[in-house]
Amino acid sequence: MIYELRVYRTVPGRLPALLQRFERVTLKLWDKHGIRQAGFWTTLIGDSNQELTYLLAWESLAEREKKWNAFMADQAWISARAESEKDGPILQNAHNQILQPTAFSAVK
Repeated sequence: MIYELRVYRTVPGRLPALLQRFERVTLKLWDKHGIRQAGFWTTLIGDSNQELTYLLAWESLAEREKKWNAFMADQAWISARAESEKDGPILQNAHNQILQPTAFSAVK
């Protein structure tokens, strides 16, 4: 198993729009494409309270490439993303890392 850590920093005041998009659209499309989430967090204490951090679980880099590319090309996602940004952009920036568990990790 490998994990993808993604951190989205929103434009100030747009975190609720991002959370709503995940709840109403993104997670359903991920289910359709077989994308597994391992958790979501907002920042309580840190550099910015306008962040959403989440983990995705993948069997391999090949699985990630296949499923993520299919999701990003899905017309339902393209339309929903555009609709959610009709009042302006949601994300200020995004950061991701692919993580591999250590031999002593509780998460494998």
